[in-house]
Parts: sequence; structure tokens; C-alpha cells
Amino acid sequence: MKTHLQDKSRFAQDASRYAAYLETPGGRLRTDLAFANLQEFLPPPTEGVPLRVLDLGGGTGGAAIRLARLGMQVTLLDSSAAMLKLAERSIAAAGASAQITIQSGDATQLAHIVPARSCDLVLCHNLLEYVDDPCAVLRGAAHAMRNSSATVSILVRNQAGEVLKAALQSGDLAAAEDNLSADWGHESLYGGQVRLFTPETLAALLKSASLTGKAQRAVRALSDYLPSQIARSSEYDRIFALEHKLARRPEFYGVARYLQCFANCATLGPEAIA
Repeated sequence: MKTHLQDKSRFAQDASRYAAYLETPGGRLRTDLAFANLQEFLPPPTEGVPLRVLDLGGGTGGAAIRLARLGMQVTLLDSSAAMLKLAERSIAAAGASAQITIQSGDATQLAHIVPARSCDLVLCHNLLEYVDDPCAVLRGAAHAMRNSSATVSILVRNQAGEVLKAALQSGDLAAAEDNLSADWGHESLYGGQVRLFTPETLAALLKSASLTGKAQRAVRALSDYLPSQIARSSEYDRIFALEHKLARRPEFYGVARYLQCFANCATLGPEAIA
């Protein structure tokens, strides 16, 4: 799925583990909430012309399939051959092969892979945590965006979420205090490190890439901290509904497990098309 600066092979070695995680309540909730938020900010379609989407680090193809079902043309870019094989199977099973192009490539090299001003929507979900140069990825996203109406959706791991998880879920106050200033967290699925962001560092990153934030959404604001007696599977619909309400509340954005923001390219005008 993604590349990591210290272990670029983690997703390539066992892509099925990540696919299995996406079927868990936590994995489903992350992807379902991010997609529900995304639907609020889809660019307006042009009559007779499908929106063109670039899904960076698209992994197993779940988001690409959802967007294809909405009538969009999607390019799924990923650097893991194993992930791309899973995506190809999923896309074929969904009958979406005609609408989704699968492409192998490094998201930090977009200017050499994707034509300039070619996309109406760019997805960058849970990718910046694992790349060497997050700003390079976002500059590439800006390069690919068609005009000022084009949107990039960014989803990243929140530093404050690590603080709350350590304190509330594990009761580890020392770890919670350490996480207050941590730039890296522990990624439990493969046992590596994951880059952490704050609302401030994410905003600064957008500015460096000439992107202008237009909205913020909290993702998994409370589900990671629920008591054990609440069954995540049987109560999934109720948890999702509550989380979706909290997503719009600005006071929950800073403490959610994940930060999702939507941005436009500040340097493009409405006439800037390929």
C-alpha cells in the first residue's frame, strides 16, 4: 500500500494482513467515515464528462470502487505490487475495471507519473504517515489538480489520538505524556513506526504545498476509547452515526484518532485546465 522510510517492504510482504484489517470494525469505521466526509466535498460534475480521480496509495481499491460506482474515472496509484494485485481482484469482482486504472508508482514522484492539471479529485488517505517526504506528495497532488475547484482529501494519524489512546485504553500515563511531543507513533499491524501529525503541522504542510484548506473533519473521535463492553461489531451502525455527527464538530477535530482535511490549490484559477 504505502512506502515507509524505515521499512518500505512492510505492506508488500503481507498485503493480505492490511486487507483483513480493513474488514474489522476499526478499519471499516476509518474508511466509511472518511468516505462519508468526502461525499460532502466532491467537485461539481461537468455534464457528460465524468470526474477524474487520483487515489494515492489506494491499496486494496476500496475507495476507488466506491468512486467508480458514483460514475467517476479513477486512477489508483500504489507502490506495492502485492497491494495492486489485491486491488485488481477486488476491482474485477466489483465489475469496475473499465472505470479504474491501476498504476504502479511512487507518490513522491507524481510530476513524472501523472499529467499536470488532469484530476478533479485527489485522495491522499493514510499515506503521508509512511512516506519520506509528505510535502513532495502534496506538491504532486497540487500539480495534478485540474483547477481551483479540484479538491484533495487528506487523512492522517493525529498525535493527540495517540495521547488519548495510551491514557484511556491502556492506562499508560507515561506513554501518554511522551506522546504529547512525539513525532512518531507505533503502528501495531506491522510493528513499525508511523508519522504523527497535529492540526498545526498539517496546516503548515498544506501551505508549503500551495494548498488552501477549506474544511476539517474528525475521524474516529471516540470509538478507539469506548469501554470494552460496547461491542464494536453489533453496535457498528450506532457508532458510525455518532462518529459522523462528531466529525463536523470542530472541538473533536483536534482529539480524534485521525485528521481529515479538504483543500484546493491556491495557485490555480478556474480556467486552469489540461
